[in-house]
Amino acid sequence: MRYRKLGSSDLEVSEISLGSWLTYAGGVAAEVTRACTEAAFDAGINFFDTANVYGRGAAERAWGEILSAYPRESYVLATKVWGRMSDTDQGLSAEQIGKQIDASLRRLRTDYVDLYQAHRFDTGVPIEETVEALQKVVRDGKARYLGFSEWTPEQIQAAIDIAGLELFVSSQPQYSMLWQAPEAEVFPLCAANGISQIVWSPLAQGVLTGKYRSGRPLPPDSRFASDAMNVSMDIVYRDEALDAVQRLVPVAEQAGLPLPTLALAWVLRRSEVAAAITGASRPEQVHANAAAAGVELGADILSAVDEALGDVPTTGQTLAVLATEGVTHRTSQA
Repeated sequence: MRYRKLGSSDLEVSEISLGSWLTYAGGVAAEVTRACTEAAFDAGINFFDTANVYGRGAAERAWGEILSAYPRESYVLATKVWGRMSDTDQGLSAEQIGKQIDASLRRLRTDYVDLYQAHRFDTGVPIEETVEALQKVVRDGKARYLGFSEWTPEQIQAAIDIAGLELFVSSQPQYSMLWQAPEAEVFPLCAANGISQIVWSPLAQGVLTGKYRSGRPLPPDSRFASDAMNVSMDIVYRDEALDAVQRLVPVAEQAGLPLPTLALAWVLRRSEVAAAITGASRPEQVHANAAAAGVELGADILSAVDEALGDVPTTGQTLAVLATEGVTHRTSQA
């Protein structure tokens, strides 16, 4: 495993992170969550990303039980706030941030998180109120650093204008071979302000593993074959994307890599990216994902990737919208 500095913080995070969106909020059994978490430690992964809204606290509770057995300084723990936790609890008001950080810490069985992230931007609350409330979380010792997920460049800049360069250390956008939009504006703006990227869905919900084929049955042990975890199937499971992924198969063979390793190494080729957040429903998936750390791709392989992808339509924008709409493990946001 290799590690990268997270923005302007003093945190060193593993290039491959373990996330909990569709899996550890109820998508897999508790013993599988434990086995995958243990496999992460075995593989050198030290960065664990969750959110209060994943299963309305279920993912945080699962990791609270499991991670409490490990020395607190041995891992970097990130969670998020914004998602709908009840009919009256959602958003980034001062009241909600204060209430939700305390609830997250109780579920996670810890006195602090290393990274507290605004899960989305709250247009219904003055940004000054949100910024001050997040800063208070840090002042109170309940979080070491702050980040955000899926904010626009204008929203990022507005927060920086209010609180300065030290406000945020991380951005969490969706980013993969099939969704490259953050490269245009978010990456350079954040890099200029000491903010690293920790990207979600780097394997496009498993599509970039190559296991899905147009016109063929779903693999029975796959995410899209699971009623509990197929929330994004209608969005990413499209013939044009699946065909483009199959064109990447010979590129991976040329590189001497499994296709998922190629896809993760492609994400990590960017210096702006501190970590790629991966999901896993089996311990062997954790180890396979971890193998992408430190893999360097040559110019010939990167050129071949571009040629293979061609003009395939991206699907990530719709996925990012869908991922903000629900509250259970089936529809919580990433």
